Amino acid sequence: MTDHRIGLTLYKLDSIMDGNISDIIEALIMEDKAEKLKSGV
Repeated sequence: MTDHRIGLTLYKLDSIMDGNISDIIEALIMEDKAEKLKSGV
């Protein structure tokens, strides 16, 4: 599974399809925090 917006690639498609999306959520939260730090929000 790849999220091109944040450059994340995980080789856990079976796990993700079973609903285990915590790795994706964590990566998205980290990217959001980094963007906020860069923009000064």
